[in-house]
Amino acid sequence: MTIRRIGFGTKRLAGSTGGGPDVQDRAVELLRRAVELGVNHLDTADFYPTYAEGGQTRSFEPLQWANDVIRRALAPYREDLVVATKVGPTESGLARPDGLPALVEGNLRALGLETLDLVYLRQAGLDDVSEHFGVLAELRAKGMIKHLGLSNVRVEHLAQAQEIAPIVAVQNRYGVGFGRVNDDILRVCGEQGIAFVPFFALTAASREVGGVSSDDSVQEVADQHNATPAQIRLAWTLSRGDHVLAIPGTSSPRHLEENLAAGAIRLSPGQLAVLDSMEEAQS
Repeated sequence: MTIRRIGFGTKRLAGSTGGGPDVQDRAVELLRRAVELGVNHLDTADFYPTYAEGGQTRSFEPLQWANDVIRRALAPYREDLVVATKVGPTESGLARPDGLPALVEGNLRALGLETLDLVYLRQAGLDDVSEHFGVLAELRAKGMIKHLGLSNVRVEHLAQAQEIAPIVAVQNRYGVGFGRVNDDILRVCGEQGIAFVPFFALTAASREVGGVSSDDSVQEVADQHNATPAQIRLAWTLSRGDHVLAIPGTSSPRHLEENLAAGAIRLSPGQLAVLDSMEEAQS
């Protein structure tokens, strides 16, 4: 699959409102605008929680309409558009292996597809992902999934899964101010030609609260480029290797355009050293 390095993540489509019909209509327009601007990689899931004002989690209230608005906005889908989704988490915790087929089928129905382009196993707490991943590999063999990925994993998880089926992408947390706990798996992915697709690249330590993490060093570099802190964070993310992608999410058309423009920013060695030193200090 050939895609632009900056895609679009659907997690923030609702903003902080929870997402009524008017919010969903605006999300449809935003998705269409993203594709108009050249985005050909969407990252979604049906287990995203929604948030109240101030970023406080209401409860486990899945943003199930993310897939619905993707279908409303973009079906029938362009041939060059890749829609990636994740399965694993449920309201009661990580799904059992025998529960994964129903989650995949749910994504197929909501997105209006016969085959999913890319499905990540989003694991939590497993020492061995083989049993869960094996189920997804069986669904791939049946034609329900084209490509497989892993999310929230360690290097040993990657090796376990590769004994079963090829991996095309890994999604782990990674960003300025997050420490360097995933440097090894980022490196391994690069060596093996696997895409590394970080989440929390903009929010950093604030994670689920949302927004763009604020830091004086990032702001200083942003000022030097007449850019936003979000753009600098994305530029740094892309600097980590040619195999690294970005999937920033937003509910704002202006922020969408700013995020896509970050691909043109080239950070100097000195600027990279400043941002890298933040990582070393927090490792």
